Amino acid sequence: MAAEGDFLARYRAVSNKLKKRFLRKPNVAEASEQFGQLAKELKQQDCLQYAAFCNLAMARCEQTLFNAPGEALALTDAARLFLSSEKENKALQAPGFDEHLQAALNCYSFAIKVYIEMNQPVMAASLCLELGNALKEMNRPGEAIVHYQRAAELQTQTPVEALLSMGEMATCKILTRDYDGALSVFTEMQLICQERGLQLPGTSTPVGAFLDIVAKCEISRVLLLMLLEPPPQKLLPEHAQTLERYAWESFDPHSQVTFLPENVFLLLQSVVMACQEKDTESLKSLQTELWPFLTAEQNHLLHLVVQERITPSGQGI
Repeated sequence: MAAEGDFLARYRAVSNKLKKRFLRKPNVAEASEQFGQLAKELKQQDCLQYAAFCNLAMARCEQTLFNAPGEALALTDAARLFLSSEKENKALQAPGFDEHLQAALNCYSFAIKVYIEMNQPVMAASLCLELGNALKEMNRPGEAIVHYQRAAELQTQTPVEALLSMGEMATCKILTRDYDGALSVFTEMQLICQERGLQLPGTSTPVGAFLDIVAKCEISRVLLLMLLEPPPQKLLPEHAQTLERYAWESFDPHSQVTFLPENVFLLLQSVVMACQEKDTESLKSLQTELWPFLTAEQNHLLHLVVQERITPSGQGI
């Protein structure tokens, strides 16, 4: 309590210096520096929320001085401190109303706005990603989606980074069981790779990071389609075109998907056939063979496909 009283007294003393007095202009720069110093001391004492309030006061001072970079930095520091305080409360299982989380969200939002006004979309996108990652780590994937989406929108000039942000968005949709939404995101990612990605001369085959992203999207889309099992009348043209590539009737060795290894393509083709024939035993065997070639997320989707065939729940639809 003594430390808290000392903090309040010093905070008020600095705040009083900002009051307008007759024939005397307040020294905002000095007040900002003192708020910053107080924030550092409080952070060292592990009084994170009080340090965050000092950083907020510092941000207001920087705004008065028309120092946008200083304002954005102070807001970001405040947001991170509020977030750390919220994580501490959760770790201690202390009751609360997520007030520190809400404060952190507001600070991040204002900092992002300042960076956008400064015409620095990369910095704004990095804060969106930071916030999305924090929410995902706190088991709030549904709330993280909008921040990953905003990051992708701000990264239009850097396609690879935008695609990675969209991949995080798709992951969060899978975690919230929005499989149809995840399928839409993966389809859009594949389209962006084909339209904006680097390609081999004279072909439509992407190269480098774009090739890896296309391959990941292709596998995830096939597995999601097997999980959702949309009826033919509701199957979108781009999804029907994807499934046609894996149909045995239309199999042509020369038209094989060039961005997937041959063994993975054949195993996926077998998965599609096993699902269509409702051959659960073959599907279990294929799951074992495919396991080493898939990511943890894709293995989770394949597991859901197998479980849906064993005990239909209808959750995927």
